[in-house]
Amino acid sequence: MNNIAREIWDWVKTFIIVILVVLIVRQFLFANYMVHGESMMPTIENGERLIINKIGYEFGEPDRSDMIVFHADEQSDYIKRVIGVPGDHIAFENDVLYVNGEAQDESYLEPFKEQSSGTGLFTQDFTLEEVTGQSTVPEGSVFVMGDNRLNSMDSRQLGFIETEEIVGKANLRYWPIEEFTLIG
Repeated sequence: MNNIAREIWDWVKTFIIVILVVLIVRQFLFANYMVHGESMMPTIENGERLIINKIGYEFGEPDRSDMIVFHADEQSDYIKRVIGVPGDHIAFENDVLYVNGEAQDESYLEPFKEQSSGTGLFTQDFTLEEVTGQSTVPEGSVFVMGDNRLNSMDSRQLGFIETEEIVGKANLRYWPIEEFTLIG
């Protein structure tokens, strides 16, 4: 009986350790995220599942063009693309993004622009001052937009996203399986 009790205790300890490791990884390193809505189409589709890297932003700001998940409110997390980081001035003019006066390449939008051609501007003209009342992105914040510019609740409506509200960066699409890709 002593050997059986020891074997059971070993299994219980192993099970507890596995559960603790899973909880630590999920809480501090990576998270699962299911996309709801069409605001990031065509880059990310409704219903796709992603792995979010929680490690990256604890020691610094996200980079421009990172796709991040953040707490939009107490009930909802959103995924959007970082358009502006602290100190950046943002403007859109004739469907061109200008950051600090320099035109930016948004080649990830080309497939969607082609699909919606003939409907006017893909991204309506605006300046940071018009949508936020500030001339640059403040420290500790980012300016985000969905890739589906015509159908996205983003910083144009929500304002700046504070970096402490960022859950992490989208790193991997794993579902549907045929869309399995690393996200840069």
